[in-house]
Amino acid sequence: MANYLIKRLLYTIPMLIGITLITFAIMHIVPGKPTDFMSDMNARVSADSKIKLARLYGLDKPWYEQYWNWLKRFGKLDFGNSFKDGRPSIKKIAERLPASLLLNILSLTFIFCAAVPIGIYSAVRRNSLFDKAMTVFVFAGFSVPAFWLALLLMILFGLKLGLLPISGLHSLDYSDMGFFSRVLDTSKHLILPVVISAFTGLAGLSRYARSSMLDVLKQDYIKTAYSLGLPENKIIFYYAAKNALLPIITILGLSLPALIGGGFIFETIFAYPGMGRLGYEAVMARDYPVVMAVGSIAALLTLLGNLIADLTYAWADPRIRYRNR
Repeated sequence: MANYLIKRLLYTIPMLIGITLITFAIMHIVPGKPTDFMSDMNARVSADSKIKLARLYGLDKPWYEQYWNWLKRFGKLDFGNSFKDGRPSIKKIAERLPASLLLNILSLTFIFCAAVPIGIYSAVRRNSLFDKAMTVFVFAGFSVPAFWLALLLMILFGLKLGLLPISGLHSLDYSDMGFFSRVLDTSKHLILPVVISAFTGLAGLSRYARSSMLDVLKQDYIKTAYSLGLPENKIIFYYAAKNALLPIITILGLSLPALIGGGFIFETIFAYPGMGRLGYEAVMARDYPVVMAVGSIAALLTLLGNLIADLTYAWADPRIRYRNR
């Protein structure tokens, strides 16, 4: 297991460098420069001033030289200062990262706790009314655009019914509330973002759980257990479900990139104060240091999630540990 962990960590380094290189190149290819956003709204800024600004931030150099300078700072965990307000990029992310982690953890928990029972029950009651209804739900989950569904739910629950807030993480009078009122207020703000961010993952993971459970139920040891007259609940939950969960561990880890990537959309739609919204605002302003910092941390969290999923899978399945020795 130790050798496997070392190999995976070594593989993570070139992957992270490759992701940051692609992100940096794309940011310099797209139209617009940071100096344009800093000077276009001020008519008194001359062309010479723009050139001086570009030289001040090192934007007058070739992009690959800029990337090399950024990579050297990244090795020292220095993400630079924001072009927009001059604040350190890492401090701006530190303010937003807890909210993003809260949203992603709640979404993954909701996906796992709901998808696994749905998938197992659909497999056990194959071709039942419940199974067919879940099949329709899965097709809807993959077909309906999540951002469109988010807007519909905002209109229904926020504007029409007035049951849930549609933006932010806290109400304006949050600081004046008591402890339980704060918990309730935060929970109400999280309902729509968590449901929308988990919608597609819930549909997909429930199908994986169903397929995995069906494969396990066809195994000889399950048939033997039935022939011995063991209770069905014990066969399903003690023997079958335990082995059916092994592939789901990997799938759950692979769903983390989708949640982080979707955060740019969902957090912007709901005006959620997370890292995704910060990244979106930085991209719109061509704030290179913040974009690279957000991209690097998102990539690192994604790679870390995949590593944890693989390690958990190797821990749960002795065959994986044996092959990786």
